[in-house]
Amino acid sequence: MLITHDTECALSILVELLNTAPEACGSEQLPDTAALGAFVVKQEISEIDSLTGADLASVQLLRGRLREVFSARSTEEAAELVNAVVAAAGTTPRLTNHDHHDWHIHYFAPHAAIGDHLAAELGMALAFIVMAGERERLRRCEAPDCERVFVDLSRNRSRRYCDSRTCGNRLHVAAYRARQRSAEAEAVAAG
Repeated sequence: MLITHDTECALSILVELLNTAPEACGSEQLPDTAALGAFVVKQEISEIDSLTGADLASVQLLRGRLREVFSARSTEEAAELVNAVVAAAGTTPRLTNHDHHDWHIHYFAPHAAIGDHLAAELGMALAFIVMAGERERLRRCEAPDCERVFVDLSRNRSRRYCDSRTCGNRLHVAAYRARQRSAEAEAVAAG
């Protein structure tokens, strides 16, 4: 599957946004406009003016709607959800070459409200995934105590955890220790 650089960047922002939700990490990571502003800066989201409480509320609402795409039971359901997000944003595709980036497409109007900006950009990234028949790449972490999401961009679609250093490693260590305990118990029983 060929994913353009812009789509990959939008998918990265999408994952980071979805994983700010309380259900993903235990507490709200976007509790106020200052946190939203820090998110915008960290994710290098361009053309954003001052942020308000209304912007924060719209991003939190959008986050929930985008998360539903990861839980969709069918491609048709995922497409309906994506279509609703993109339609509500009022996409305005245009070519741009800002901040030393080559020509690329923005799907939002210049200086759109952050909720519309993210809905258009992230919704279109999800649309490309659904359109390519790659919806199975939208995943939830398989660690039993983790609700984070990720987009599996591995060649063979084999990624299972949101982060191999935390969830993946933690589960591999737990499985290793369980095998060790089992082997010790067998040795004691045989001995």
